[in-house]
Amino acid sequence: MPDPAPSQPVESLAGDPACGLLLLCDHASNAVPEDLGSLGLEAPHFERHIAYDIGAAAVTRSLSRRLGVPALLTTFSRLVIDPNRGRDDPTLVMRLSDGTVVPANARIGPEGVAARIARFYDPYDHAIAAALAAARAAGRPPAVVAVHSFTPAWRGKPRPWDVGILWDGQDGRIALPLLAGLQADPAGLTVGDNEPYAGGLPGDTLDRHASAEGLPNALIEIRQDLIAETAGQEAWAARFAGLLAPLMAA
Repeated sequence: MPDPAPSQPVESLAGDPACGLLLLCDHASNAVPEDLGSLGLEAPHFERHIAYDIGAAAVTRSLSRRLGVPALLTTFSRLVIDPNRGRDDPTLVMRLSDGTVVPANARIGPEGVAARIARFYDPYDHAIAAALAAARAAGRPPAVVAVHSFTPAWRGKPRPWDVGILWDGQDGRIALPLLAGLQADPAGLTVGDNEPYAGGLPGDTLDRHASAEGLPNALIEIRQDLIAETAGQEAWAARFAGLLAPLMAA
């Protein structure tokens, strides 16, 4: 059985609303509410990337602490519902994920999807909107940065990138400086520009809350094996804190 999800679908980390930055972690947890059981899956599946973004929550918490910025993290598995999808996206509730059928999702109907939207998706949406409103009230609409992680290989093919920055190809106020900073890193990182995925997915979290509002934004993708343990999580949080701090000041 997966760990039971907390009663609240969003974890909120305190920070200065006037700092100029809001952090998001859309796939922070692999937990499932007790009434949904295991969604018909064996326990080992909840340790895989299909259930959550491995290491992303710890990086987000460390970044929030280092920079003193607010952050919002989901407390439910992406297998329950994926908040980084549009409401009409067919992968909003995944029926098949990386070759694994999710039995409880395969049988779900429109009413079941609507119930999960109301219970999980909407509260996260509302929390983001409230955090952005608090920043505006403090006099400084923020940049929005989402933290994710990706698998070292996909369908048997290794992925060469250590880290990627995803963006919509139009607003590069955050993405381009992050890309430049990562490419100049003395560690000699392999950096993906809209890799391993393309940014700007219609209806995703950043599209709904940042691009639609004219707010600078970017999505960070770190390879999961690099942040599976505490040392890597802290190292990458320190790296991004160093890159984001001057952008906040600007």
